[in-house]
Amino acid sequence: MRGKQILVAGMVAVGALLAGSIQPTTAAEAKPKEVVIGIQVIPNGETLAKAKGWYEKALGTKVNFKLFDSGRDVNTALASKAIDIGLLGTTPAAVGISRGIPYEVFWIHDVIGEAESLAVRNKSAIKSVKDLVGKKVAVPIGSTAHFSLLSALKLAGVKARDVKILDLQPPDILAAWQRGDIDAAYVWQPTLGKLLAEEGKAITDSRQLAKKGYVTADIGVVRTEFAQKYPELVANYVKIQLKAYSLYKKDIKDTSTTIGKELNIDAAEALKEINELVWLSGKEQVSKSYFGTSSKKGALAAILKSTADFLVEQKSIDKAPGLDFFEKAVNPKFIEKALK
Repeated sequence: MRGKQILVAGMVAVGALLAGSIQPTTAAEAKPKEVVIGIQVIPNGETLAKAKGWYEKALGTKVNFKLFDSGRDVNTALASKAIDIGLLGTTPAAVGISRGIPYEVFWIHDVIGEAESLAVRNKSAIKSVKDLVGKKVAVPIGSTAHFSLLSALKLAGVKARDVKILDLQPPDILAAWQRGDIDAAYVWQPTLGKLLAEEGKAITDSRQLAKKGYVTADIGVVRTEFAQKYPELVANYVKIQLKAYSLYKKDIKDTSTTIGKELNIDAAEALKEINELVWLSGKEQVSKSYFGTSSKKGALAAILKSTADFLVEQKSIDKAPGLDFFEKAVNPKFIEKALK
């Protein structure tokens, strides 16, 4: 989910060292003819690395990117083996793990802050979450935004059944907003920015909710079968993310310009959206606040477990497995390998 305890430490020296250490998967090692990576439109390190064209050289094979609107669809693709690696939020990851989709969490792309917010119209009578009773609120069901919306309602003492929650994907949310069909939406960038630009305002966001214990994040998962067959490739994927983090810390201008071009927005807007996320260094990721280590798992497994429990409480899923099941699904070994 997106970071409860937001650690913003400058690991420039380590990042710089790692930046030059990416090596392609060796020819002697078995590797796939192609790796299929499921991506989303998010201004983070994965997007930066894609825009820089780093993947194929570092992974030593052809890379096919598939774009998804939400983590729910990423789960479907992983379950059907349509992709090998995917980005999704902690909420759909908690759902996927609970339902036994065979994948492992191996990287945190970003901890969500204001990049996901609850937007309402400037001229509406909605001043707080309590005012959503009887209103039409759009959100992609099963996403981190959905989890955050339910969390915000719970904190405000509003029952979800008293709100008209509509299941819409981000492009459909924008269209519904422009038609005047909805009163509010909990969604992420860049759709969020478009709503705010069209007479909208945010009344709460995922950073505020994280401070109250409802943490969300965008994470990387890999099919267990693929990870076991190509562990070096997965570790090299992590090295690419470390390289992206290093560039982000050293040259935010280059980072924002590059991401802006990739997402078809200007550099100033890209910088704003980048700052609404928390990027973590590799060392931070294997701290007790997140992955922990192979010998002692950290808080990430508990965050996923608590998310699943909350979804059971909200009747979004039928049941959640025990903490040990989530700990097995959280695998820090690829980060540990990449950091060596």
